[in-house]
Amino acid sequence: MGLAILLGVFGVGVVIGMPVAFAMGISALIAFWYEGFPILVTFQRAISGVSVFSLLAIPFFVFAGELMLHGGIAIRLVRFASALVGHVRGGLASVNIFSSMLFGGISGSAIADISALGSLMIPVMKERGYRPDYAVNVTVTSSIAGIVIPPSHNMIIFAVAAGGGISISKLFLAGVVPGILMCVCLAAAAYFIALKHKYPAEPFPGFGAVVHSAAMAIPGLITAVIIVGGVLSGVFTVTESGAFGAIYALVLTTIAYRSLTWKSFVTAVTSSVRTTAMVMVLIAFASSFAYLLALYQVPEKLGDLLIGISENKIVVLLMINVILLMLGMIMDMAALILICTPIFLPIAKSLGMDPTQFGIMMLINLGLGLCTPPVGTCLFVGCAVGKIKIEEALKSIWPFYLALLLALILITYVPAFSLWLPSIIE
Repeated sequence: MGLAILLGVFGVGVVIGMPVAFAMGISALIAFWYEGFPILVTFQRAISGVSVFSLLAIPFFVFAGELMLHGGIAIRLVRFASALVGHVRGGLASVNIFSSMLFGGISGSAIADISALGSLMIPVMKERGYRPDYAVNVTVTSSIAGIVIPPSHNMIIFAVAAGGGISISKLFLAGVVPGILMCVCLAAAAYFIALKHKYPAEPFPGFGAVVHSAAMAIPGLITAVIIVGGVLSGVFTVTESGAFGAIYALVLTTIAYRSLTWKSFVTAVTSSVRTTAMVMVLIAFASSFAYLLALYQVPEKLGDLLIGISENKIVVLLMINVILLMLGMIMDMAALILICTPIFLPIAKSLGMDPTQFGIMMLINLGLGLCTPPVGTCLFVGCAVGKIKIEEALKSIWPFYLALLLALILITYVPAFSLWLPSIIE
């Protein structure tokens, strides 16, 4: 009965539009009261959930990304990508995807990717004869790369949700190849669509322009090198690397590029505070919620259910993927990481799946939910930037969905995509 109350209250809260964090907190509060626990336990579990040192890295990551977003880094990355890949058929789509891969490695945020690159690329693509829905779909789906290409604050959330036994530096390394694979699959889909619609190719600007644009973009890309390299080398902890990355981003955008105005700085700080507060409140109440799920033995019961349907590893992982994809369509990504990791990670480990590989698989799964209604945040932002209706985008987005699903299948069933790079560097 307690589990029914927990899930029932939570479900009602989500349906009526209550923020997911508050829905989890209220449902946990009522469930604790029903079980006879002191109400104070709810808040004790919430406080313990955010009393994790590695979580201090999140505000630094978010702040560094916001500085890059508002400090003129995006336009330099776009110029570099344009010089490098803009000459292929439908070149601006490839530029969009490649820019997302580079910017995602700096910001670690899909929404920041769309906001920064979408406002640059979508109008240009429309001017050059690309259909608006094509421009929006390329921008939206490629933004997911920022979720898995390091540094990513979602990886830190996953590591915390997994109980702290997973190396964040290993997660960072594990996300590189899958992120590139996703972008390659998307670029292939974009290329074939460009052939069908006879979209133009940009003229090759020459190797001199490539070198010059690379020189202008590299200082921005060094932000990711500082954060990830500091962690891998052991010089910094994850939190210290995030702090140094934020300081470097501030110095770069104010002194080197001189592109960060006072107004942009205030906007970056305000956005960072708002995002960090949302994430921390979510983590806090999710800790209480997850405690009750463990108390009601939900992971064990769901694991027995899935294994009861089939003991075949391929089938069970497929079912987990389908469940995560469906949940990703209706709930926020960070909340699902915190709720689903304690449930599905033990099942994946019992099947012999490496926890790091599972983490990358989960992030891509839930990233797809950001592009899918009814809670497709990235899709909503992309359509707003592109000034088109969501229905218009959905009619032609399916080739990009298929490309991402292909990448997801490969990452799920071929461990080397996630584990090869960590195995040779760590």
